[in-house]
Amino acid sequence: MSTGWRKLGRLYVPADSGRHPKLATHAANPLPVHLQGDVYRVFYSGRDEANRSSVGAVDIDIVRREVVTDHHRPFFEHGPAGSFFADGVSIGNCYEAGGVRYMLFMGWQAPAGGHWRGDIGRLIVDPDLTLRLDGAEPFMGGDAVDPISLSYPWVLRGAAGGFDMWYGSTRTWDAGNGEMLHILRHARSDDGHRWTRTGEGVPYALGHAQAFSRPTVVRNGRGDLDMWFSYRSGSGESYRIGYARSDDGIHWTLDVQRAGISVSDSGWDAEMIEYPYVFDHKDQRYMLYNGNGYGRTGFGLAVLNA
Repeated sequence: MSTGWRKLGRLYVPADSGRHPKLATHAANPLPVHLQGDVYRVFYSGRDEANRSSVGAVDIDIVRREVVTDHHRPFFEHGPAGSFFADGVSIGNCYEAGGVRYMLFMGWQAPAGGHWRGDIGRLIVDPDLTLRLDGAEPFMGGDAVDPISLSYPWVLRGAAGGFDMWYGSTRTWDAGNGEMLHILRHARSDDGHRWTRTGEGVPYALGHAQAFSRPTVVRNGRGDLDMWFSYRSGSGESYRIGYARSDDGIHWTLDVQRAGISVSDSGWDAEMIEYPYVFDHKDQRYMLYNGNGYGRTGFGLAVLNA
């Protein structure tokens, strides 16, 4: 159960000038990969002038909270016109299967005259941490179960083997209160490659928590699962970070008030807070997260209170 997070401050904000055109603004969806010692390569989704996101990275010492290397070129760019990631790449997390590390992402499509939508894609993370596309078709696309739009996958190796995935799926663009109904669903795989969609994951509540995104799932000391995610209530608020818990990964109890973290009174994360990523380092549990402007103001770090 969440016991509260202590904010350690903003770690990184994109520079105002000198940026690669594909990473001109934003540092959304931070995803840390351990390099050595206290240094992590934090991949993120940056945007170009047309709002299309590509994957950038910055190396950060998270204990000293200092930038070690700001990588100026994208590690992976959005796709060509007509591709399932033509209008952006929003990263989820990494997992290993068969000795290969993969990074899942949401691929954006924003057709002229139509509504945006997403599918799930997969990148291969090579040993030198370069990224390459694992197939030109979606890794998990729309079907009869998820016919409208998919988003933000998170994969965790099961305690007894196999893999669990939690991902977003749109039920309707307007649930009657002007907000989409975008829920978190569950899928299961024995090998990390072929997935069976098993049904709804976290329950939603119209007007309370109905537009979910970017789940992050970890095991706690009791063997249960904790999930944090960003969500909108449907009552007009911008993104907040919510919480749910489960003892099997399939049946979840929604308890957004126990997230243990919210907007600040002022500053870079005072208007909204979203896109969490929870990870452990040296016996402490940390959260990377975004603030105002969907990542335009960079990302920060928090530590879970003992």
